[in-house]
Amino acid sequence: MSTTARAQKAPDTRGPVRKLLTSFGFQIIAALVLGIAAGLIGRQLGATAENPTGLSATLDTIGSSYVTLLRAAVVPLIFTAIVASISNLRRVQNAARLAGQTILWFAITAFIAVIIGIVLGLVIQPGSRAGEGLEPGEPYTVGTWWNFLLGLIPQNFLGLTVSTSPGATEGAFTSSVGFNILQVIVVAAVVGIAALKAGKKAEPFLVFTESLLKVIQRVLWWIIRIAPLGTFGLIGSAVIKYGWEKLASLGWFAAAVYIGLALVLFVVYPILVRTHGLSIKQYFSGVWPAVQLAFVSRSSIGTLPLTERVTERNLGVPRSYASFAVPLGATTKMDGCAAIYPAIAAIFVAQFFGIELNFVQYLLIVIVSVVGSAATAGTTGAVVMLTLTLSTLGLPLEGVGLLLAIDPILDMGRTAVNVAGQALVPAIVAKREGILDEELYNAPREGLPFADDSGGDAPEADAASTPEPAGAR
Repeated sequence: MSTTARAQKAPDTRGPVRKLLTSFGFQIIAALVLGIAAGLIGRQLGATAENPTGLSATLDTIGSSYVTLLRAAVVPLIFTAIVASISNLRRVQNAARLAGQTILWFAITAFIAVIIGIVLGLVIQPGSRAGEGLEPGEPYTVGTWWNFLLGLIPQNFLGLTVSTSPGATEGAFTSSVGFNILQVIVVAAVVGIAALKAGKKAEPFLVFTESLLKVIQRVLWWIIRIAPLGTFGLIGSAVIKYGWEKLASLGWFAAAVYIGLALVLFVVYPILVRTHGLSIKQYFSGVWPAVQLAFVSRSSIGTLPLTERVTERNLGVPRSYASFAVPLGATTKMDGCAAIYPAIAAIFVAQFFGIELNFVQYLLIVIVSVVGSAATAGTTGAVVMLTLTLSTLGLPLEGVGLLLAIDPILDMGRTAVNVAGQALVPAIVAKREGILDEELYNAPREGLPFADDSGGDAPEADAASTPEPAGAR
C-alpha cells in the first residue's frame, strides 16, 4: 500500500483576495451565511413548512437536488470502490488485520461516545426538564435486530428497492427508487472475493472495474465542486422549515445532545489523534470540508464521496484501504446517531415517563450502541437506532414522537460527528499499521482548488500532484 510519489506543483500566483474567494472552505461558510439570511428573509415573508412560498420552494429545490445528485453517485461509487479495494488488498499480507483493526476502533470510539451520552443524560436530566405541550407519538419507523439480519440479504444485484405511495390526486400513485447501502456492500464484497478466487480469468473484469471507478470519481469531483450552491439551498430551507423556536420545549435535551457531540468532536477525537502522534490541526483542516457538507446535507451517505476524498488526499490514508474503510464507516460508524443520541434520548424518555433505569439497562444501552449501529444502515438512521434501543430496554416507543419535532436540527450535528469519525478511524488504523502517508497528512492545505482535476489524467496521476487545499479534496 505504498503511496504514489508526488510531483512539484506549479507556483500559486493568485493574490490574497482571489485565494480567499476560490477557497472551498470559504465558499461553504459564505453559503451557510447567505443561506441562513435567505431563510430568515423567507420566514419574515411568511414562509413555513406548511405554507411554502416561491423563495422557500426554490431553496428546497436547490438543496434537495444537490443531495439527490450525491446519492445518485453513491451506489456505483461503493460497488466499484469495494471491488477495486478487495483486488488491491490481495497484494497486502495484513488485509485481514486491517479489517479487524477498523472494526475494533469503530467499537472503541462508539463505546466512548455512548458513555459520554449516558453521563450527560444523568447529569443534565433533560426528561425531567421537558417543556409543556409535549405529546407522545408513534414512531414512523422501527428498528429491530431481525430486520437488520434480513437486511443483509440482497433483494437484487444492487440492493435496489422501489416504494409506491398514493399521490396528491385521487387514483394517482408515485414511486421512488432507493437502495440499502449495507446490501450494496455485501454484494460488492462477494463479487470482489469471487473475482479474486477466479484468478487470471477475472483480471479483465478487475481492470474494467478500476477504470470505471476512476470515471465515477471524476464525476463526483464535479458534483462536489458545486457544494456551496447545495449548501445555500439546504441551510436556507432548513431555517424556513424548522426555525429555532422548536428548541424551546426541548431545549435541555437539544443542549445535552450538542454538548455530547461537541465533546466527542473537539475533545475525544483530538485526544485520539494526538495519542497516535498526529497533528490535531492537520486532522481538522483535512476533514473539515466533509464535516461542513455533512452538517448541511444531514446525510453520511450523501457526503461519502467527499469523506473518502479527504481521507485519502488530506489525511494520507492509502486508497486501497480507504475505499474499503470509509464506505463501511458510512453505514456502521455513527458516533452521533448510534451512540450519543440514543443514549441521551433513551434516558430522556425514561425520565419523561417516570421510569427508573437500573444498571443492567444502562449496560444494554452501551451494548446496543456498540453492536447495533449497523442496524441503521440504509434506513432512517437515528430514529431507527432509538427505537431499537427503546425496544431493547422495554421503554415506550411512543417516546420517539416527543423528539421528532427537533430531529432535523439535531441531525445536522449528529451527521457532522458521524463523518468526522468515519475519516478518523481509517487514519488511526493506517498510522498504527505503518501505512499512513504522513508527508501528505502534514502537507500545507494550500493550492488551487481541484487543481489536479484540470487535466484528464487518471486518479493515480492526480495523486502525483502536490496536495490541494483542505476544502478542495
